[in-house]
Parts: sequence; C-alpha cells; structure tokens
Amino acid sequence: MNLHDLKPRPGAKRARTRVGRGIAAGKGKTAGRGTKGQGARAGSGGKLYRQGGNLPFYRSLPVKRGFTNIRRRQWNEVNLDQLALFPAGTEVTPDVLAQAKLIDPGKPIVLLGRGQTQSALIVKVHRVSRSARAKLEKAGGRVEILPA
Repeated sequence: MNLHDLKPRPGAKRARTRVGRGIAAGKGKTAGRGTKGQGARAGSGGKLYRQGGNLPFYRSLPVKRGFTNIRRRQWNEVNLDQLALFPAGTEVTPDVLAQAKLIDPGKPIVLLGRGQTQSALIVKVHRVSRSARAKLEKAGGRVEILPA
C-alpha cells in the first residue's frame, strides 16, 4: 500500500448542503432557519455573552472583580525559629536554605521575626523585618542584604 492508494472510508465524505436553492433541493425558501425571528435574519445574533436582557452570567460572578497585579512578587518567608537548626557561626545563604528544604529556589527571601535565636548566624537574604534584625544582632549575628 502506498500513499496514493489511501482513500477515505465509504460514507465519510458528504457533499455540503446547498441551502436556499429552491424547494426541490430540500432546503429552499427559509433554508432551514424557520420563519421570522432573530434566527431567521441575516447578520449577527447579538453580542457574545448577551443573555437577552438578563444580567450576564460573567457579571453575576463575584470572583471577576477588582485588580490582579501581574507583577506581584512572591517571597519565601523564613522565620528566626526556623534558623534554630543551624549551628552558631553558620553563613545562611539561599543555597543553604534550599538544601534544608526551607524555601523554594528562585523566589526572593524575607527574614521575619517569629521566635527567638540564641546562635550568632550570618544570614544573607533579600529583605528583613526590623524585629528579626534586632533579635539576630542581639544574639551576636548579622544580616546581609542581597540584591533582589
């Protein structure tokens, strides 16, 4: 069998119905559109989503309101109590946090002040809260801000 031997199955191809070509053709006069009314007229059948005077469905849904910021940044939030597993003097970088499964790589990191820390750590993050910086410096550590 070659490509030129291929044919569609019997009955798979039908000639399109030629409407409005006289009563003998079977779809003459009104051409299958019925009589009168919007469906019988030429032109558009109204605007998309129009529901004939009813409140359109998409307007009745409360979810499609307001503004979605497409440039919103998502942050990895790391709290001080999560840094308790690192020994004192450790340099905590995004790579170290990713290996410890505390963050998703690729997103910037913010250090927040929940909990306490007793170990002096060197933490490298993109943003830090005031309370987290104060608690970390009180324990003898320091924070370095990475470019975002």
